[in-house]
Amino acid sequence: MRKEGYRESTCYFSVRTLKRLDRKVNLLEPGAVKRFLANSAWSEGGKERVAEDLDRFYKFKGIQWERPRYEAVDILPYIPKEADINELISGLSGPVGTFCLLLKETGCRPCEGWAAEWTHIDMERNAIVIRAGKKSRSRELRISNVLVGRLNQLPKGGKYVFHDGKKPPIDGLKDFTRTFQKERKRISVKCANANLQLISLRTLRHYKGTMEYHRTRDIVHVQRLLGHRSIQNTLRYVRLVNFPDEDEFTSKVATSQKEITELIEAGFDFVLQKDRLAYFRKRK
Repeated sequence: MRKEGYRESTCYFSVRTLKRLDRKVNLLEPGAVKRFLANSAWSEGGKERVAEDLDRFYKFKGIQWERPRYEAVDILPYIPKEADINELISGLSGPVGTFCLLLKETGCRPCEGWAAEWTHIDMERNAIVIRAGKKSRSRELRISNVLVGRLNQLPKGGKYVFHDGKKPPIDGLKDFTRTFQKERKRISVKCANANLQLISLRTLRHYKGTMEYHRTRDIVHVQRLLGHRSIQNTLRYVRLVNFPDEDEFTSKVATSQKEITELIEAGFDFVLQKDRLAYFRKRK
């Protein structure tokens, strides 16, 4: 797979899948493997991915087999409420909470956030460069003063923002995800909010894409924000959430520069200024 140019993460998960499957059935017997897949409770999407891994494995081993027909079912991901996300982030430890806030504000993939370096962040301009990951596009995105403040509180002893670089990126992110899951469970129990358990690192990307399209109605803008090469990947965010009333807004009035900044960071859009008052609104 490395010789064919596959990404290291793809190689890692493919080999891990085959090792786990080999504990249940002899991989050298394609017929037995196909029967196991047919009778397993795995999702259609999971079976499709395993079949792709087996394709490469049998080609490598020179074993003839006829690939079974599985096709992933299009399931819409869970989109949490912003209040639940904020409740979770506020209870997470420093680095974990800051990482999740970065994912929420930028919509970057967890692997892209994990690869963030201090040189990618411009504290004065409130901006961060997201380096391309998983066939996506690199982009520069704005971040809030709150996130900049939390980033400044992290130790700056190494090259990377969220880790020391001693472990391979895949292993480091996997350990970090376990820490996140343990803290999420603790917070969910403490707050008596089971919905927090449904929030994953990947969920924060889906949330950002959905809310950004709802706010702007600009699919090209969302495509650039998320770094998609194909707009087909972005179109799913058009149908993720059915907002009942598109004409309902929450309105706010700002009388100072501080209030204006806080409203903009909270996602409010500027409407007009009159009599030294600035009017903002945000869809409910």
